Amino acid sequence: MYHQTGYRYLFMERIFEKLMYSSRWIMAPIYLGLSLILLALGIKFFQEILHVLPNILTIREVDLVLVTLSLIDIALVGGLIVMVMFSGYENFVSRLDVGESEDKLGWLGKLDAGSLKNKVAASIVAISSIHLLKVFMNTENIPNDKIKWYLLIHVTFVLSAFAMGYLDKITKGK
Repeated sequence: MYHQTGYRYLFMERIFEKLMYSSRWIMAPIYLGLSLILLALGIKFFQEILHVLPNILTIREVDLVLVTLSLIDIALVGGLIVMVMFSGYENFVSRLDVGESEDKLGWLGKLDAGSLKNKVAASIVAISSIHLLKVFMNTENIPNDKIKWYLLIHVTFVLSAFAMGYLDKITKGK
């Protein structure tokens, strides 16, 4: 009697584990959805350029720098999306089978979850830095208390990224 019950539990355990393991595919449409956000960012990027180009001879230098920083911000967010989309898919769903073509990304398949976390944190710090630079370029239009909050949030991002990198270094060292 016990022998038969043991097989039932083993059978149920295997089914449960297969279902749980297969559930990783729920993430696949989410990573695909990120590509739609990437498309939206691309549209916004070129919309900004089309707004600036007709006014290029009359726009103030400060305003041109602010628009340029916004475009850099969009490019950094786009790179972050690509990194999360591909690395997340490879780490949590399935390997990307793109062969060994010349256009294969060099880091593809080399970022584990810890490395991805650190790269995302570094990207967030870079994006925050660009945003903070935009704030400083436009200080005459932003209240001092808001500038302090932007700075505090940026410092928090920097310290968090440093702490995550340090903790990752400690855990990999063991």
